[in-house]
Amino acid sequence: MISALMPTYNRADLAFERGEGVWLVTADGRRFLDFGAGIATSSLGHNHPHLVAAIAEQAARVIHVSNLYRIPQAERLAERLVGASFADSAFFCNSGAEANEGLVKMIRRAQHESGHPERTRVICFEGAFHGRTLAMLSATGNAKYLKGFEPAVEGFDHVPLNNLNALRGAITRETAGVLIEPVQGEGGIRTADLAFLRDLRATCDEFGLLLGMDEIQCGMGRSGRLFAHEWAGIAPDVMSLAKGIAGGVPMGAILARESVARHLVPGTHGTTFGGNPLACAAANAVLDVILAPGFLADLDRRARLLWRGLERLAASFPEVFVDVRGAGLLVGVKCAVPNAEVQAAFQAEGILTVMAGDNVVRLAPPLIVSEAEIAEALAMMERGARRCLPSASKVAAK
Repeated sequence: MISALMPTYNRADLAFERGEGVWLVTADGRRFLDFGAGIATSSLGHNHPHLVAAIAEQAARVIHVSNLYRIPQAERLAERLVGASFADSAFFCNSGAEANEGLVKMIRRAQHESGHPERTRVICFEGAFHGRTLAMLSATGNAKYLKGFEPAVEGFDHVPLNNLNALRGAITRETAGVLIEPVQGEGGIRTADLAFLRDLRATCDEFGLLLGMDEIQCGMGRSGRLFAHEWAGIAPDVMSLAKGIAGGVPMGAILARESVARHLVPGTHGTTFGGNPLACAAANAVLDVILAPGFLADLDRRARLLWRGLERLAASFPEVFVDVRGAGLLVGVKCAVPNAEVQAAFQAEGILTVMAGDNVVRLAPPLIVSEAEIAEALAMMERGARRCLPSASKVAAK
């Protein structure tokens, strides 16, 4: 008999009663270091006093009113995001998939209203993950995810990541824009080369295409800068955000230049829940922390400590790990043994991680993780790695 909760996930047999910073605690008192952060979503960790206070205060006033009325919390959040980014305007929604749907709509609408109705196709990249809606499954292009949900939604073409020749070869008179994750999360923490991102920006300008960035997982400070594309010194025309934007409260956002955003007039797009007072109060609280002077610079410093520790770990256990990849506090360890085995070994030592494609174990701790907690995590992962060694190697490693 099917469970009351649809069986769409292979859930670990863990249920958490409460959280404390970067720790999660089960009802029977077991403590786990949370280096998954709800899939890069609990950006300020658990029970962060500033975030909790902002949510409680707003919930006691008004939670939801709909976008039929002004929402001062959303207006303030939009002004702050615009002031800290390339964008001129923001749209708030509920999730990353919804943000990406809106992003693609904006690209198509802007091309149509600019005299190019034939430009409807979007070039995406192999290894991407843009969401679970029908259109975003098609933008993702992974046959495993699409199986049973065919036919794929038309309008998406796919090329290898970091291959400029393939990208240029895919451009036709029907191409409207490009959608890229600066760091592919689900795809195995594969990073776009900074030179490729710069060339991609130049190519879009050359052909009159709109550049869309999916920073749902790598944005909001996770890379060590507010947005990951900043490392390349370029800016998109439109960008999707979600996950860590509101510290765990469901929320997504689309940021866009005026040349794109001005075409979304009343009646062209909408949302019932998106940008409501509660979600925006949470997102403003997250921004209070991330935009505080010195926070991102210190995050980058702590992330480099984690990276160097992981490189030492990979070098010490070549039978278990192949390499380390990623940016900031979105790091992947490619495994030489099944990543499910490594994740289970880490969990047995008390650290929670998330599997990703390309046989990678993903680490995405809360942005507030301390040096001491990074050191503790590395010690747990070293013990976990020993669990994954062949028996003969385990004896030699003692």
